[in-house]
Amino acid sequence: MFILMGFTDDFDLQVVLFLLFLAIYLFTLIGNLGLVVLVTADARLHNPMYYFLSVLSFLDACYSTVVTPKMLINFLAEDKSISLIGCATQMLLFVTLGTTECFLLAVMAYDRYVAIYNPLLYSVSMSPGVYVPLIVASYIAGFIHATIHTVATFGLSFCGSNEIRHVFCDIPPLLAISCSDTEINQLLLFYLVGSIEMVTILIVLVSYGFILLAILKMRSAEGRRKVFSTCGSHLTGVTIYHGTILFSYMRPNSSFDSNHDMIVSIFYTIVIPMLNPIIYSLRNKDVKEAMKKLLKEACN
Repeated sequence: MFILMGFTDDFDLQVVLFLLFLAIYLFTLIGNLGLVVLVTADARLHNPMYYFLSVLSFLDACYSTVVTPKMLINFLAEDKSISLIGCATQMLLFVTLGTTECFLLAVMAYDRYVAIYNPLLYSVSMSPGVYVPLIVASYIAGFIHATIHTVATFGLSFCGSNEIRHVFCDIPPLLAISCSDTEINQLLLFYLVGSIEMVTILIVLVSYGFILLAILKMRSAEGRRKVFSTCGSHLTGVTIYHGTILFSYMRPNSSFDSNHDMIVSIFYTIVIPMLNPIIYSLRNKDVKEAMKKLLKEACN
């Protein structure tokens, strides 16, 4: 049994935080699941780019759901405990979804490269026989990565304090309270997260390198504007997400600061899933038109 200490003991502040994060969570669910419905309902969005976007949206809704409901309960409850199985399950799920998002963002960058660099062969190069295995492989890789960390973390002894100075069962705060030697866990965290970050960021950089070459060859200003609009939103999402992941996990355990790490963890598990529907829809003409059409039909 562990106790999630959270942000503060001040009840008035906890109520304010409860209302704030409840609003964020509801916005996250409405925004992300709304995008899934939009892509499913509108025939104009039935292409690989929007299928990837709908998978990302569904993943973000699940990602936030793994962490937020328990955190909201703890804001108002006196008993902030979480069972060993509950803690392990939470870690397994959020690491699976977080890693899957890393791979999915890389796959989306490759999809944009295929669409822009060779648009005539896009439907062939990114057929269901290609994009479905890419999505499935992203989830499998995420699950394998999460399983390694979950087994390694909960194979440790927790004979001292059971108070986790965090709002959910993240890896660094659990390693911080273990009375076992965590050197192997630290190495696993550094090398596995580092490898995944390097591979996925490299795919993004190479893909956008080729996209930049394609843009430079374009003669149409409208074509360039459309490419910048589509790719700019994806690059924004990639930069924010990978930046927070690198800050959280690519540091020695000695530099772990519970308050700073809680804020960063909240950012990539709760705030980024809320921002993604805004990032990917506000600058996308097709999504905005599909949204207007759906709202018009709903009103009529």
